[in-house]
Amino acid sequence: MTSLNKVNVDKPIEKIHPGNLPGAGRDDIANALKTLVDHSSTNSNVHHLIHAPMQTIEKLPWVHSLIPGIEKLAVEYHTGNFVAMRGESEPFFESMPLYARLGMHLLFYGKEQARVLGTQRVEELLEEQSVKQGAIYDSPQSAAAIPSFVQTYSIHTDELLEPDLSKYKTFNEFFSRKVRPDARPVQGDELVVCSAADCRLTVYESFNAAKTFWVKGKNFNIPSLLNVQESSPTVDAFQDSSLAIFRLAPADYHRFHSPIDCEIGDIENIPGHLYTVNPQAVNEPGFDVLTANTRSVLYLKHVPTGLPVAFVAIGALLVGSINWTGGKEKGSKLNRGDELGYFAYGGSTIVVVFPKELIKFDDDLVQNSQKPIETLVKVCLQPTA
Repeated sequence: MTSLNKVNVDKPIEKIHPGNLPGAGRDDIANALKTLVDHSSTNSNVHHLIHAPMQTIEKLPWVHSLIPGIEKLAVEYHTGNFVAMRGESEPFFESMPLYARLGMHLLFYGKEQARVLGTQRVEELLEEQSVKQGAIYDSPQSAAAIPSFVQTYSIHTDELLEPDLSKYKTFNEFFSRKVRPDARPVQGDELVVCSAADCRLTVYESFNAAKTFWVKGKNFNIPSLLNVQESSPTVDAFQDSSLAIFRLAPADYHRFHSPIDCEIGDIENIPGHLYTVNPQAVNEPGFDVLTANTRSVLYLKHVPTGLPVAFVAIGALLVGSINWTGGKEKGSKLNRGDELGYFAYGGSTIVVVFPKELIKFDDDLVQNSQKPIETLVKVCLQPTA
């Protein structure tokens, strides 16, 4: 991942707003995103394209020509988020990739129902570019981008089931790579809930607590997240529920696993938008990201107690695909740590909803989430509760 130690964060952290780029209009930002996606079909160096860390933008003159004022912003600010590490007293700073910064910028225009490039709504542009990026990274030519992606995000290939990068036929095949089973051993007994993904994690004992500290969308509630009526029995089943929010960054292993011993239930696919799920978007008052984006809800039954758990896989900017593997066989039983599915290219998020009193989160996770700051965890390896 592209990160800085806290002691090296020697500039203010940018609070993203369109006013920070006064010389760049909404069409400039929209055209920049389109151009960066188009160039990814012919340029294999992701570090100079959509994955350029904001801290390096001042060294990329061609990007300056697309986005007036972006180089000045990069010089004056760090753009990204602090993330806590378990067992460490100081958090680290994770620099935001360029595409997420542009996606966040465009969210403000979407909120205003503004059009970009003449006729497109912002959500239409983001979906169009997400589909295009997915198609580019499904092509055989895209495999050439894998080495620069590994280098940009310092990915540890020694833990992969297939560590030979030349064996991956497309970029997306590498993006949904598998890790060796011994790289993510499951910890604890059957009552311990483990992390569903390699991620940056926040946990809350109620939806009200999540809205107080982290999720600022107006419609973040059980009916909106699960796409059910307020009178639905599902709402009653999850009354006063707890939740864990697993945000996957582009560098992460993008397969997700069952956090519990479970029986597989129904899946509901919910169409929606493809906004960025970066914390600054989720934390922005009035932005409904987690309940507006495309998502797929898998209902699980916790085998030890018989209680329901909702596993919500949420797409994001440049993520066009949520794929269920072990999670698609209704009636089958899986153990904690068994694979449920994977995301195709991009960052993404999982929200797991637990019924009241099923889970007690570890104190350090609760304390970090209330600061609020995400905590870096690995799938299965570090329990969430």
